[in-house]
Amino acid sequence: MYKIFVGNKPIVLTTELETETDFKNFMIDSVDINKVLAKLKKDKYKSVRLVGVDKDVLLKKFLALLPNVIAGGGKVYNANNEILFIFRNGKWDLPKGKAEAKETINQTALREVEEETGITGLSITKPLEITYHIFKRNDRHYIKVTYWFQMYSEYEGELIPQEKEGITKVKWIAETKLKKVLNNSYSNIKLLI
Repeated sequence: MYKIFVGNKPIVLTTELETETDFKNFMIDSVDINKVLAKLKKDKYKSVRLVGVDKDVLLKKFLALLPNVIAGGGKVYNANNEILFIFRNGKWDLPKGKAEAKETINQTALREVEEETGITGLSITKPLEITYHIFKRNDRHYIKVTYWFQMYSEYEGELIPQEKEGITKVKWIAETKLKKVLNNSYSNIKLLI
């Protein structure tokens, strides 16, 4: 099962057709993605389910519905086991960004974290989940496919928000403060934490 977020509401890819309650079912082979997005805007639906027969091709079929934007990002820890967060568009988020030509996804993730936060000395410790969300730019919808990596840095210098990307704060967050931060974050970030 995959979840693709539109805001904080998920589109669930599944092989199980369940009785509709607070969600709406669509068959993935005949779905109109604009109808799906319209249903998610209505308050009575908490999610939409796209149902297919073959779980191995569900994601591939879904990704073919809209243009894809590939991104990389990091869940960065320091020596105090704090996690590095950015504050953008009124929400706490993890640093991430779009891949550039001829760049590996690992290189994208490291570059984007450095650019958005001012941190240096990063190393990737392991890959994490891939997240999916739909966003709209210039009246067109896209699916952002973000490859996440757990990272580590002993950097103790000044954190510098990349203001031209709309980032207003960069902060190390202790485990004891995570709940408060996650209350003002995105569903896909909550999954990673």
